[in-house]
Amino acid sequence: MTTLSAERQIEHLMTLHPKGFDLSLDRVSRLLERLGNPQDRLPPVIHIAGTNGKGSCAAFSRALLEAAGYRVHVHTSPHLVNWHERYRLGAEGGGKLVEDKVFANAIARVAEANAGETITVFEILTAVGFLLFAEHPADAAIMEVGLGGRFDATNVIKRPAVSVIMPVSLDHEAYLGDRVELIAAEKAGIIKRGCPVVVGAQEFEAAQLVLIETAERLRAPLSVYGQDFLAFGENGRMVYQDGDGLMDLSPPRLPGRHQFANAAAAIAAIKAAGFEIGEHDADQAMTSVSWPGRMQRLTQGRLVDLAPRGAEIWLDGGHNPGAGTAIAEALAEQEEKTPRPLFLISGMINTKDQSGYFRAFKGLARHVYTVPVSMSDSGVPNDELAARAAEAELSAEPVSSVANALMLLRDTWDEKEVAPRILIGGSLYLAGAVLAENGTPPS
Repeated sequence: MTTLSAERQIEHLMTLHPKGFDLSLDRVSRLLERLGNPQDRLPPVIHIAGTNGKGSCAAFSRALLEAAGYRVHVHTSPHLVNWHERYRLGAEGGGKLVEDKVFANAIARVAEANAGETITVFEILTAVGFLLFAEHPADAAIMEVGLGGRFDATNVIKRPAVSVIMPVSLDHEAYLGDRVELIAAEKAGIIKRGCPVVVGAQEFEAAQLVLIETAERLRAPLSVYGQDFLAFGENGRMVYQDGDGLMDLSPPRLPGRHQFANAAAAIAAIKAAGFEIGEHDADQAMTSVSWPGRMQRLTQGRLVDLAPRGAEIWLDGGHNPGAGTAIAEALAEQEEKTPRPLFLISGMINTKDQSGYFRAFKGLARHVYTVPVSMSDSGVPNDELAARAAEAELSAEPVSSVANALMLLRDTWDEKEVAPRILIGGSLYLAGAVLAENGTPPS
């Protein structure tokens, strides 16, 4: 049908259609109707919403299912480097990112069905995901919500195998509301009458109450972290506990104590969806799970070579106060195990609470280098971001790029001091640019 690559087609679509989100389901429903409603022909769906932890839950869910021998489709957003990252097609022995020929063909068919009508690119790409997942056999499909829940384009799934609500906090206030209970109500929109619900660890009681009340009103079988299931560390292991008993597991490969709760939510979700997961499978999943750009250790690459000799470099796209707290706690754990001076290289966009993010690192980070986020029109200028870090009582200075920040740190580092620990983060746009420049994109 077309010789254009998927990326070229998406670039063309972005010139035709408005950027951003349309908080209704009318347009995507109309498009899916023209495509024969592929969303109704999917394998059992694990539908995941939340402010933080959605991607980690999706990664753990995939690892759990694949360890048990299931073929698993995965739809996540946004991507870091390539659009193909949003679609992993299930296969024997483990899924693979969609091939460009298959991806390009699906985009062309969806665009033709839309016939030039008003729509957002996110809605088109969500329809592409439904089409791909309906036309390729698999045992399960993991669908991550893009924004909110109630009016997100993924929320046309009538009867998910399980709906999962990960931690809810303030983010996207312009779209979802300025109180956590309002945001929780939007996330709760993915809960369907009579379909199982798993509520992950919640920071705010007000949010948890909204989620529980919604599930009860819709008579949806409910499992809540801390009440019906939980995970905790013991003797260097992770213990998962629910009504069926205990699992003694390896600690998750993804660093940070918050990943215990994320892993627990995934285990509870997979079980609630009706899949059999044994202790051996769960243990294997904890050691094989991968989620690029989220507390990812960078050990080689073009940017790594610019850092001080022996530096420990982490990359994380978390960008709101809740994510900042989780990341800071993970780094504090690293500090307890192996003390190193911590430096931040941060870039953020103007829709995020920059000072709130930085406050999590007070007393932990020695210095912040702020950099522009050139991949987004909403990037905060580096001098303004340095001022936001200073408001959070951090030492900060603007520099022109991540590469320059690493070289500046290297050139001023005292070789007699233990090599630094460096966190590059504050934006998924920045995380993607770093992986591309470093030569280590997700595969």
